[in-house]
Amino acid sequence: MKIKPEELSYNFLQKCCDTENQIILTNYFQADWEADILLIDAMGYTHEIEIKLSKADFKNDFKKLYTHSQTGERFLKHEKISCGDYAFNSFSFLVPMGMVPYEDIPKHCGIIEFYHDQDRWETEFTVVRPAEKVHSIPYWDLVDKDSFMRKMALNLLHKKLQLKGQDSELILKSSY
Repeated sequence: MKIKPEELSYNFLQKCCDTENQIILTNYFQADWEADILLIDAMGYTHEIEIKLSKADFKNDFKKLYTHSQTGERFLKHEKISCGDYAFNSFSFLVPMGMVPYEDIPKHCGIIEFYHDQDRWETEFTVVRPAEKVHSIPYWDLVDKDSFMRKMALNLLHKKLQLKGQDSELILKSSY
């Protein structure tokens, strides 16, 4: 049985993240972007970590087109990241050990490999290449921190209702 992305995220967060000093979000949406894992440190610097479990999924990440919500401009995700016109400060791929040759991963991207031992159900992580900072603007200079916190609290409420199975039983007016 293969490890699921949610299990991989959980293992990574438990072993590699500073839960005392970082805000850690999974499946976080920021305008047109979705981050599998988003880390925000005490200074407001961010690191997006994208999980790729297959070569096809990895290759498709470089074909992702986004449309700017205000200008209508269309662009490739990694063109935006590499030039620093990106909401987050750094970006890494989290991939199975040996899945992708390092030279196929752009220099601006960090590489974190994992090995999952199915027999012991243990996962090991290795930072092969640290992510480069694509810009030095703290996240809190790009978004309103109070609005961000309110959105996170609302998301937690929705997740709680989903976990309890009550989201389909209740009639809730959407605030989105």
